[in-house]
Amino acid sequence: MKKKCLVLLSGGLDSRLVVKIMQEKGFAVTAVFFKLPFGTGCCNENCSFNFSQMQGVKLKIFDCTKGKLLKEYLDVVKNPKYGRGAGVNPCVDCRIFMFSKAKKFADKNKIKFIATGEVEGQRPMSQMKKSLKIIEEKSGLGKRLLRPLSELGITGRQRKKQIELAKKFKISFPHPAGGCVLCEKELKNRFKFLLNRGLNDKEIKFVNVGRHFVIDNCWVVLGRDEKENKILEKFGAIVPDFLGPSALMLDKCGKEALAPKGVPRETSEEVSTKGKKINKLIGAYSKRGSLKERKKFERLKI
Repeated sequence: MKKKCLVLLSGGLDSRLVVKIMQEKGFAVTAVFFKLPFGTGCCNENCSFNFSQMQGVKLKIFDCTKGKLLKEYLDVVKNPKYGRGAGVNPCVDCRIFMFSKAKKFADKNKIKFIATGEVEGQRPMSQMKKSLKIIEEKSGLGKRLLRPLSELGITGRQRKKQIELAKKFKISFPHPAGGCVLCEKELKNRFKFLLNRGLNDKEIKFVNVGRHFVIDNCWVVLGRDEKENKILEKFGAIVPDFLGPSALMLDKCGKEALAPKGVPRETSEEVSTKGKKINKLIGAYSKRGSLKERKKFERLKI
């Protein structure tokens, strides 16, 4: 029987190469993909599934966008032990979380080795010498953790050697795109507010959609274009009867009092103070709004 190996597959170039390298070494490879709530980089679970199928590799998906895994992951993001990057990204803690889950899966399936595409110096937080050692130790993997690209002497952010290997193995790969939105500096205040407030699996879908405001402790998301309006409307956003953004309230804001003129109200004839503010917000960011009106809401933006 072939020796077994587990590969952490992000779907990017490095992890795809590790699958091929471990197969070339004679291992029976099983891949694991972590679907994270704030982005998984250049590839998603469908992309990783297609690649694994083409290579004759079984794929285990850890869906961290809902249920118990989401709760555990949000706890990691809220309470990192090893610091954050420029945003609220707890990269070292995130890797320890994933590696620990992979280890439990490997133990359960009697898989001795776990391989990753990590390369020293490629990422400023999670792939420096010190952090690689911390991840290795705190995940409990020790010498069971293999880094085939590092063993080939590959370091740094250049991908020239990896691209040459991809040609050798005749595999395609996606170009780096997107990434984890936790790393984005401009979203730092938004995440701080939302993590303290609490998030569920529905609300996570809107973190990187639209303009966000907090009005009297009410989280409001405005669509920036037709595509975003459509996304918000699927979840009950208010649609104005004029050319303007749809608005989704993700807290109890007295919804019956918030509809702009022309949209039926459910009960009360009185418009609450909060309702007036949100109606003005919608108007300010509509085609008929002005920069002066928008400036009034700038301090409420997250």
